[in-house]
Amino acid sequence: MEKELKLTDGSVLLRPYRIGDADHLYEAVRESIAELSVWMPWCHADYSIEESRSWIESRAEAWEKETDYDFAITDAKDGFFLGGCGLNRFDHANRTANIGYWVRTSRTKGGVATAAMQLLVKLGFEDLELNRIEIMVAVDNKASQRIAEKTGAIREGILRSRWIVREKVYDMVMFSLIPGDLTLSS
Repeated sequence: MEKELKLTDGSVLLRPYRIGDADHLYEAVRESIAELSVWMPWCHADYSIEESRSWIESRAEAWEKETDYDFAITDAKDGFFLGGCGLNRFDHANRTANIGYWVRTSRTKGGVATAAMQLLVKLGFEDLELNRIEIMVAVDNKASQRIAEKTGAIREGILRSRWIVREKVYDMVMFSLIPGDLTLSS
């Protein structure tokens, strides 16, 4: 897949991370630590600019190896950094992947995550020819569950003791999408 890929619906724009995004990523994470650190193992009180730089630098290799396709979520009109999303945990033999997303606290509840997910799902099915996209969300993370549902994902069940964040064990809700789900929701 081409790393200069840009996906947009006119309101949000997804594009691969660039090293110039490090400061913007850092600022968005620092703004959102209280909300993100509960669910995201990588987000913690001491999150640093070096972590932003290192992570962004690692994305090129992930693209080349086809293990992760991570995107910066930006405002399509002014380029403001809104959050991040991506496809990961690929099982190429079965053509499946996981989808993940987060939006900076000051821009939540505005449809950003749902729009980003719809663009990623389209990419996954149309360009990557996936058979299945999974979304795992902690049972108590109701906001992310709503986003999965708005994207058209089907709730399949609870995966017990599936996720650990700072020694806390979470049950996860498994959602999935298959290409036919998009036809049904159209």
